[in-house]
Amino acid sequence: MKKGLLVLLILVAQNPIFACTNLLVGKKASVNGSTMITYSADSYALFGELYHWPANTYAKGTMLKVYDWDSGKYLGEIAQALQTYNVVGNINEHQLTIAETTFGGREELEDSKGIIDYGSLIYITLQRAKTAREAIKIMTDLVAEYGYYSGGESFSIGDPNEIWVLEMIGKGTGNKGAVWVAIRIPDDCITSHANQARIHQFPLKDPENCIYSKDVISFARQKGYFSGKDEDFSFANAYNPLDFGGQRFCEARVWSFFNRYNKDMAKYVTYAQGKTQEPMPLYIKPDRKLSLTDLQEMMRDHYEGTELDWTNDVGAGPFKSPYRWSPLTWESDSVQYCNERPIATQQTAFTFVSEMRSWLPNPIGGVLWFGTDDADQTVYTPIYCSITETPECYRAGNGDLYTFSWTSAFWIQNWVSNMVYNRYSDMHTDLEKLQKELENKFLADQEKTEQEALALYNEKPAKAVEYLTKYSSSQAQYAFDKWKKLGEFLIIKYMDGIERKEKDGKFIRNEYGQPSSPLRPGYPADFRKKVVKETGDKYKVLY
Repeated sequence: MKKGLLVLLILVAQNPIFACTNLLVGKKASVNGSTMITYSADSYALFGELYHWPANTYAKGTMLKVYDWDSGKYLGEIAQALQTYNVVGNINEHQLTIAETTFGGREELEDSKGIIDYGSLIYITLQRAKTAREAIKIMTDLVAEYGYYSGGESFSIGDPNEIWVLEMIGKGTGNKGAVWVAIRIPDDCITSHANQARIHQFPLKDPENCIYSKDVISFARQKGYFSGKDEDFSFANAYNPLDFGGQRFCEARVWSFFNRYNKDMAKYVTYAQGKTQEPMPLYIKPDRKLSLTDLQEMMRDHYEGTELDWTNDVGAGPFKSPYRWSPLTWESDSVQYCNERPIATQQTAFTFVSEMRSWLPNPIGGVLWFGTDDADQTVYTPIYCSITETPECYRAGNGDLYTFSWTSAFWIQNWVSNMVYNRYSDMHTDLEKLQKELENKFLADQEKTEQEALALYNEKPAKAVEYLTKYSSSQAQYAFDKWKKLGEFLIIKYMDGIERKEKDGKFIRNEYGQPSSPLRPGYPADFRKKVVKETGDKYKVLY
């Protein structure tokens, strides 16, 4: 291994920021004409729950206290808006959706005295904006006035008609504000970002499709990050220079999405592997239109079927696990190695696919298909953007990372997931069967549910909101109850390494009504061969 790469991997291990993935789809790139944004909030320090801020009005002069979303640290206070909108998770009553991934960027640009962190910026803006363009203005105005506390961020911002990517980084302590650029993604395209800044060159004279801070280039010149012509300026190169981790752990996730829906993207596999440096485009046209189900499945991706697939090497163990435990880099005989970092990952707190539809009234058009824990092991349940109460299983305060709750979806999902991880190829089959059953049910029910909601909306909008609130809660609870039963089923079926006989989810008894003798499948044949290859005759039966 080259010395430079070794040093780089050590630095990556010391400063891991590789959390969260966003996928974005324009309205002409989707099957039904909706815009869509996905998010996985990937953090070992974050609890999976569904946030809610009800619409409200405030007296002039009211102040809002701001706390850092990651740590809970009090940062200061800002002027409260006179009117705020209903917010459920990362979508508001106008179908506006905002998500993020952290790229960090140049550490010297963090402002320890800023009042607005990236998480607060999202949720404050959702309470104040109706459209994506309005959200961009509010977000950039807020950090200009109060200072930006966090590191570099890529934000996904979408409404029923447009989707945008906004990339932002601070200017350092003592220099309040941020530099930023926002690009509208063409309606017939898809894009993604995953902890690496992705905006390179951008149009300087196209305000309909590109907005940027007036000093985004001059500040980079001042700091010595850039010295070329304005038209050659790259936001990503200046503020988040690419390294091996940025490619292999971050851009690789973007590549996997692009590669699945555009055959020409296969050529960028060496870029995803960190072997070549030619960057991928910010957005692409897919070979076919994408559905809601496509995005749900993409959020469950582990690079299966690609050069980065790691389910068949020795690290996958006997049960083909697409997971490796943290950290991302590790050492053997003084040589540094790495794990892959796919879209689906064990440390996800919550995940969603936001569906925004312009042809429906806002209370009905916006759906946050929401789940807690690892996207591969969760169920996406329909949460309408107008609901006034959150389901009990997702309710903020129902458990936390140090408080287990048998009524919390996050804890039940993790209970099941942590069984499945250790015997993935066997148990995931049972999990996936229920997962598809539930999600297919929710999709099948959607048209009838929305017809009923429309009828109520035409009579009185508040009745539709009440109906959708009850519907969202009932479906979330239904999935929760089914998943709890799945956990009970799995521990009975696979206890102690055996497999109890069952048919259609019911365990088989013998002719006397007692539990039948279990199967003893042991380890898969290919794993047995690996054991023999490594141990030789050590375990050979001699007589």
